[in-house]
Amino acid sequence: MSHAAPDPGRSHPTTRVLAMLELLQAHHHMTGTDLARRLGVDERTVRRYAARLGDLGVPVVAERGRHGGYRLMPGYKLPPLMLTDDEAVAVVLGLLAGRRLGLPGQATESALAKVQRVLPAALRGRVQALRETLGFTLAARDAAAPSTGVLLTLAAAVRERRRVRLRYRSWQGADSERDLDPYGLVFHSGRWYATGHDHRSGEVRTFRVDRIASAETAAAATGTAEAGDYEIPADADPVGHVTRSLAGVPWAHEVEVLLETTLEQARRRIPATVATLAESDGGVVMTTRAEHLDGMARMLAGLGLPFIVRRPEELRGHVRDLARHLDEQADR
Repeated sequence: MSHAAPDPGRSHPTTRVLAMLELLQAHHHMTGTDLARRLGVDERTVRRYAARLGDLGVPVVAERGRHGGYRLMPGYKLPPLMLTDDEAVAVVLGLLAGRRLGLPGQATESALAKVQRVLPAALRGRVQALRETLGFTLAARDAAAPSTGVLLTLAAAVRERRRVRLRYRSWQGADSERDLDPYGLVFHSGRWYATGHDHRSGEVRTFRVDRIASAETAAAATGTAEAGDYEIPADADPVGHVTRSLAGVPWAHEVEVLLETTLEQARRRIPATVATLAESDGGVVMTTRAEHLDGMARMLAGLGLPFIVRRPEELRGHVRDLARHLDEQADR
C-alpha cells in the first residue's frame, strides 16, 4: 500500500490521523520527523495526532531521546472490521464469484479467510452460512487463473505505455519470447487476454494471460531507462479485437448460414465471440467455424430461427440427423 504524504491543504485532519495509524501499523517504529514528512505536517501536530489516537483507544507509545519516535503498543490489534451486512455480503460474494471467473484461487481463498476472521462474530456466522449454502452453475476456472504478477505488470505497462517482454506458450505448446506494446486487458468467459502490437509478427495480436510464463518491462529486460515507450492508436479497441480474434479461431469446418431474421435479433442470440454477423438480402449471414458439425446443428436448432445452410454441405446431413433424433424422441 502506498504511504505517500497527503496534501495538507486538501486532506482533512481526521484523514491524516487515520493515515498516521496506517503508517504505524506498517512500520514497527517511526520518528516524529518521518511521520511529519509523510503526513505533510509539523512535529507538534504529530504529537497532537498521537494524543488523538490515544483518546480513540489506540495505544501509541511515544519514546523520547535520540532514537525516540512513535510505535503502537506491542500486542495491540485493531478492532473487528466494521462492515455493514450489505458490505460484508458484497465482499464475500465478489471473492466467491472470483473463483469462478478466472481469479487466482489461492489468493481468493486467503482473502476470504482474512475477511471472515475480522468480521464481528454474529455477522461472521451469517456470512459463513451464505458460503455453505450458495451454489454456482459456472464451474471454477482455477486452471485458467493468470499469474497475479503478470497481470499487474501488464496493467501497469498499458497505463504507462511501456513495452513488455513476454515468455509465452501457445495452445500447441510452443514456447516463444516476444516484445509486446500492450493496448489493454480483457476478461471474457472466465479467461484473461492481453492485446496489443506484437513486434515479432508486426501485427495486433491477442494473448491468453494464463499462458504467459513471465512478463517484464522492456526497460527492465534490456537494462535501459527509456526502452519501450509507445502510443496506443486512437482507434484501438481491445475488447472488440479480442472478441473478433476468438470468433476467428481456426477449426475444422468453415460454416456459413443465412438466418432469416434481423441483425438486431441475431445479435441478441449469438455472441460476437461465436460468429460474425452481416446483413444480407433475405436476412443475416452468420459466418463461423466449428470443430464438430453435429454441435453446430444443435446450435442452429437452439436459435429458434429459420435458416438456410450455405456451407458446408455436410452440415445439412447433421441437421437432418438431429431432426430424426428429435422426431424419435417425440414419438416415445
